[in-house]
Amino acid sequence: MPEQEEKMKNFNGKVLFLDRNDINTDEIIPARYLTEVDKKELKPHLLEDITLDNFSKDKIAGKKAIISRINFGCGSSREHAPWALEENDINIVVAESFARIFRQNMFNCGMAAIELPAEAIDEIFAKFSGMEADIKTDIEKQTITISANNINKTYSFKISSFDKELVFAGGWVDYAESKY
Repeated sequence: MPEQEEKMKNFNGKVLFLDRNDINTDEIIPARYLTEVDKKELKPHLLEDITLDNFSKDKIAGKKAIISRINFGCGSSREHAPWALEENDINIVVAESFARIFRQNMFNCGMAAIELPAEAIDEIFAKFSGMEADIKTDIEKQTITISANNINKTYSFKISSFDKELVFAGGWVDYAESKY
């Protein structure tokens, strides 16, 4: 696994809180940009069309993780949504649930879609939303720790061994190259 870990993305850093259910792929990256063939062209358009009180695109700068609510990544299935996150150095999304295809596209890109129970998500928003919070992720131990203002809280999560291998490999392509 040491060879694979070199390709593993960073899952630590500042958190962007998106306190809403059903954030869809058209809000993550608007459909008008789906003709782009270079992932880098998606970067400035992340969350361009999202409707969320008190949200502005300048809140994205410097963030490395998103914490949201139920059914993140619903709507049209497209790899562009995880790519837009990845191009903005956001490699982890934590939510109560994900649209199935979006979730798998995240792992296929070597990113992490972490599901926590509603009580944990509610607690995170109650304790940390509105603060400059950080996340520290341990994929091997399957834990995340959220920290802000001398408050630290650790949550356990579950991912399949295959999704964990995709994360360690850096995504499906690198995983396949190492196995086949």
